Amino acid sequence: MDSVAEQQRQLNQLVDISVCECAVSHAVQKEEISRTCANIRHINLSKNLISSWETVTAIASEVQNLETLNVSGNKMKFPSTSTSVSSVVSKLRVLALNQTAITWTEVLLCAPGWPRLEELYLTSNNITVLERPDNVLQTLKLLDLSDNQLLDGNQLHLIAHLPRLEQLILRNSGIASIDFPDAGFGCKTKMFPSLKHLAINDNKISQWSSINELDKLPSLRSLQCHNNPFMDTEKNPETLRQLIIAKISQLEVLNKSEIPPAERKGAELDYRKIFGNDWLAAGGNWNPEKNNPSEEFLAAHPRYPLLCLKYGAPEEGELKAQQPLTLKNQLLTLTIKCPEKPEQKPVQKKLPESMTIQRVKGLLYRLLKIPGSELKLSYESSKLEGKEVELDNDLKPLQFYSIENGDCVLVRW
Repeated sequence: MDSVAEQQRQLNQLVDISVCECAVSHAVQKEEISRTCANIRHINLSKNLISSWETVTAIASEVQNLETLNVSGNKMKFPSTSTSVSSVVSKLRVLALNQTAITWTEVLLCAPGWPRLEELYLTSNNITVLERPDNVLQTLKLLDLSDNQLLDGNQLHLIAHLPRLEQLILRNSGIASIDFPDAGFGCKTKMFPSLKHLAINDNKISQWSSINELDKLPSLRSLQCHNNPFMDTEKNPETLRQLIIAKISQLEVLNKSEIPPAERKGAELDYRKIFGNDWLAAGGNWNPEKNNPSEEFLAAHPRYPLLCLKYGAPEEGELKAQQPLTLKNQLLTLTIKCPEKPEQKPVQKKLPESMTIQRVKGLLYRLLKIPGSELKLSYESSKLEGKEVELDNDLKPLQFYSIENGDCVLVRW
């Protein structure tokens, strides 16, 4: 503690300063900050008594190399006209304005003062209406609008052409739908060209069509979508995850969980099989010349034709209705072992004998927390001691391999 105190006494060497909840209300005499603390790069002024944006710019203008500024929790008055040249913070990269009662219009009026801004946090500001940011915020990579009740999903179109925006956080923002009308089925939108990470947790999205629309985003790699009504339409969380993965082709991370290649393949194969009968009923056909699914089917399943191209159309045998769980289709009690990982304790699981090998793999990825690598499964039967049978066809059910109660599944990767 003594060494920290000694270091903090050398104000001219401090790079990071926090005066959070210190009742700061205004700057000291002009040039005193620049003279005393010449090397500051990061300032935390959150939860203080600052009443106007002019006070903030007065402080920031004295810190020539300021990169990060947090003024969250200060209820301030913002300018009603465009920012003056004296308010420009030329090197500012990160700005937090959470709970400051700022409007989006005021953000755009102040934005000329942040020519290099990369991250902007605007949570809990009662922002309901957005406007197009013309010639400002063009360097922005992250925008957080969480806990603002936006009027509708079309508001997003107004910020959709920020050229460098990679991360958009919209938790609890009242959004009920998302659409990109400039692109048709199977095409990519020109909106959000660089967006890689999207968080839409805790919203009001009730239709799967909004998830279909996300496949149009050309750069999307990561999605968080917990606590939306559309997720209640499927009771099985594993099936729900598979549906989202199959609908968004380029997704690599879903709800903070990585999607291994084998899980994606299994999700897409299952999706192709689950909706195969719907595809046939809507005009789909194994003969390419007769294959003409309806617009209605394509609107609900825009990726289905691409999955048929990738894996082939589902075979007739695949589309037969699954048998209900009867005496002929019982749950199997199996022991899961990892012979090459002795630290991994054996686990007992009850699995339906109609479960495909691919779905077993998907379950094991999550159960054993296995990194994204190809799984190899085999089993040992109590009736065939010393003999190991490889489970080599992902599309076959467990019963195809004559697996019985008490058998042991071996997992390698």
